[in-house]
Amino acid sequence: MIENSMFEEEPDVVDLAKEPCLHPLEPDEVEYEPRSSRLLVRGLGEHEMDDDEEDYESSAKLLGMSFINRSSGLRNNMAGYRQSPDGSCSVPSTRTMVVCAAVFVTVISVIMVIYLLPKCTFTKEGCHKKNRTMELIYPLATNGKLFPWAKMRLPSDVVPLHYDLELQPNLTTLKFAGSVKIVVNVLQVTRKIVLHSSGLNITKASLASTGGRQAKPVELLEYPLHDQIAIMAPEALLVGQNYTVNIEYSANLSDTYYGFYKISYKDEDSKQRWFAATQFEPLAARSAFPCFDEPALKATFLVKIKREEKLTALSNMPKKATTPVTNGIVQDEFFVSLKMSTYLVAFVVADLKNISRETNGSLVSVYAIPQHINQAEYALNTTVKLLEFYQKYFLIDYPLEKLDLVAIPDFQSGAMENWGLVTFRETTLLYDSKTSSARDKKLITAVIAHELAHQWFGNLVTMEWWNDLWLNEGFATFMEYFAMEEVFPELHSDEDFLNLIFKAMMKDSMNSSHPVSSAVQSSEQIEEMFDALSYIKGASLLLMLKHYLTKDVFQAGIEVYLHNHDYRSAQSDDFWDSMNEITNGTLDVKKLMKTWILNKGFPLVTVVRSGRNISIQQEKFLYRVEPENWTSDASYLWHIPLTYMTNRCNFTHCVNAYLLDQKSAVIELPEEVEWIKFNVDMNGYYIVHYAEDWKTLIDLLKKNHTALSAKDRANLINNIFNLASLGKESLENAFELIDYLKEESSTAPLTQALFQLSLIYNLLEKKGEQQLAARVMYRIDNLLGNKIDQQHWTDNGTLSERELRSILLAFACTHDIRQCRTAAAEMFEKWMKSDGTMSLPSDLMKAIFITGAKTNEGWEFLLKMYSSSVSEAEKSKMIEALASTEDVRKLIWFHLGSYTIQNLISSSTSQFATRAHLLEVKTFFESKSEESSKLRCVKEALDTIQLNIQWMERNLAKLQKWL
Repeated sequence: MIENSMFEEEPDVVDLAKEPCLHPLEPDEVEYEPRSSRLLVRGLGEHEMDDDEEDYESSAKLLGMSFINRSSGLRNNMAGYRQSPDGSCSVPSTRTMVVCAAVFVTVISVIMVIYLLPKCTFTKEGCHKKNRTMELIYPLATNGKLFPWAKMRLPSDVVPLHYDLELQPNLTTLKFAGSVKIVVNVLQVTRKIVLHSSGLNITKASLASTGGRQAKPVELLEYPLHDQIAIMAPEALLVGQNYTVNIEYSANLSDTYYGFYKISYKDEDSKQRWFAATQFEPLAARSAFPCFDEPALKATFLVKIKREEKLTALSNMPKKATTPVTNGIVQDEFFVSLKMSTYLVAFVVADLKNISRETNGSLVSVYAIPQHINQAEYALNTTVKLLEFYQKYFLIDYPLEKLDLVAIPDFQSGAMENWGLVTFRETTLLYDSKTSSARDKKLITAVIAHELAHQWFGNLVTMEWWNDLWLNEGFATFMEYFAMEEVFPELHSDEDFLNLIFKAMMKDSMNSSHPVSSAVQSSEQIEEMFDALSYIKGASLLLMLKHYLTKDVFQAGIEVYLHNHDYRSAQSDDFWDSMNEITNGTLDVKKLMKTWILNKGFPLVTVVRSGRNISIQQEKFLYRVEPENWTSDASYLWHIPLTYMTNRCNFTHCVNAYLLDQKSAVIELPEEVEWIKFNVDMNGYYIVHYAEDWKTLIDLLKKNHTALSAKDRANLINNIFNLASLGKESLENAFELIDYLKEESSTAPLTQALFQLSLIYNLLEKKGEQQLAARVMYRIDNLLGNKIDQQHWTDNGTLSERELRSILLAFACTHDIRQCRTAAAEMFEKWMKSDGTMSLPSDLMKAIFITGAKTNEGWEFLLKMYSSSVSEAEKSKMIEALASTEDVRKLIWFHLGSYTIQNLISSSTSQFATRAHLLEVKTFFESKSEESSKLRCVKEALDTIQLNIQWMERNLAKLQKWL
């Protein structure tokens, strides 16, 4: 953490800009930044002195420090001018004249150097010429000396090759000691080695060359604002030579969910136990050991961990040996890793049990605390199937001899793809056949599929920098759903992906959105890249490309990409180039896809049908809430791989394609058609406005809704409600389109309709329009009431039927329609009387628990059962029910643990729809800090409130009139 004291001004540093008469630099050429007690010195010419660190200190003295030291002397010399009583100056002494002349000549000489040799910077070694304009900013280290590096990114003069890492976590004192030996290779002559360290108490540092010479102690400088340390070599480090950096340190196990952290849990005897684990992505490896903590700086790792004999230690690689250290303490040594990024290094120390199975030469194991190991079987079976699928699809074997999956009792992320040691929240890995629902099974399968895809996308080939995070997360998300469709078709995962795309497009339609590939530098910017756009939009674009190129071409491009860049890093362009190797000039994939990853938002395609001619036009879809911040729509042009189908569809030719790479075009059909539907199965990332043809599609759904697929029907529902919010279509038409839902039986369109109607209901209720909200709920009851009545309170049926039942009954019980609460309350009462021993339908637990939690007695009983339950699936449903209470006082106990600030901000403000709410939220975040108010999630929350206000102004009066 950055202490407040680091933001205070240092009284002993002079602001040179305030003393313009004391030096030849202009006031705007010298800066002082009090935030981090930095001395800011700008150099002259076009040589970047950070590339020549040997002279940074002497040059700083020449260009800045000398003026500080000289200032008092110059002031004293001014005493040579005596003011006479009448206000005139007396003649200075001869000595004063000589000194002034000397100073004058010196200043003139410096100015001549500046202007006559503009491409030269003088240092101790003479003149260095470069082609770049130099702008040096050197901060102060914690000891008051100049720190030799000022940028957030590490210098490129040395790179790591190998780490020897030794750790000893103590689960009694909750501290750990460590030492690391880093072999580095020098690419440019330097006298500094800058790397990352955060919150570590470094006690010893030394440096050795590869010639077998003894390590020498070195000066170590720290600059906590950038999490950087600098090893200052006593002599120049030579190009091409390897050196070994040795560092010893200690630290506390973290209280957060980042770095090397500790968590507590209750064992089978209800005793508190401690569990030590790691979560390094994106920037926390540096808080466990000093390292070059950037994704492109890959190296090999040899890890040794000292532990209590009764505990288990795991790391990325298989265990090589275990040796006794002292009484009750042993050391595990693991095999040297493959070349990988620091954020993928991992270790776990805890009391664990495991089950294992071998596949294709790799041992797959699932680990959990002892009382939960009986819930690991489904994860093990699923992992083996998915691992075999990925190896066949990528044509690259999983490269490690083992793959461990560990269920951690408390874990902020859903899971983390550490190479060979994947860590999970218990609810995303453990499956209890008695309490896990159909939705739980889909979630566990999806998360495992995602993390296993990362073993290739992210681990084998890693994005070069965090601006291309989508190369990791977008690919893993795409492969997650693709693999589930191929390996587990009965789970209907494509419906879940569709709903995620709809939600991602909501975020992407706001002004606060960002391109999939965005420039990032600071830790806050990097953290914010882990959002729906990197994951879901990235995956959606790959889905669109796969359908346009055909699956075989797409798969071949992936194989080329992985083979060309294995064990290295890549950028977005590298992937497009791999695809272009396969298309071989028939299509420029890079040109097409750059319009999608470098533009924020997505296109709105307007379709006008006139006989056989279909006019199409693209523009940016944008909820315009701040006119002064609009980006001109004229600058946005996507290359859109359109797909469409008509009533002339036949078994041999159904889906047509057209690449719209200009603002507008006309598609000429071979014959007139009754209707046309674009974006077939929602495989494209765009919204379609059918203008006058909406009536045709509304009639089609009423007469024969199965003429379109379930995904197409969900797509139409989503598009028309979004267009109504934008003001391009009437809300009345949107409600008319969903009138067909009485005949609907598929999950995707029903889920989308419930989502859109719930948004409207919640907005009205939050604004105090209770009567209007009740009329919306009456409309929902009229459409779906019979379907709700048809549901049975069991777990019978296919997975898709079970999931639909869970959705419908949870909605009905939440909003108290069709006697749902009566049935749920009766089941909860019986369960409570059995002291929680009675078996409840796992798919309906959420509805039952939410209903039971509405009484004080029920809430208290749920809290008791939550504390004693051993099923994480059951506990997750209990915690949702406990959190649904309207009595805020009951939430004091609530452990926020895994809820991120983004989720909290979004959920707490998403239904605000008044200008008073907008002002309140804006004022709240501005009062916290300037940084808080600039967070993307805060901007998104403000955008959402303004959109809600806009929606109310546009639609409230109309709703009151016709609903």
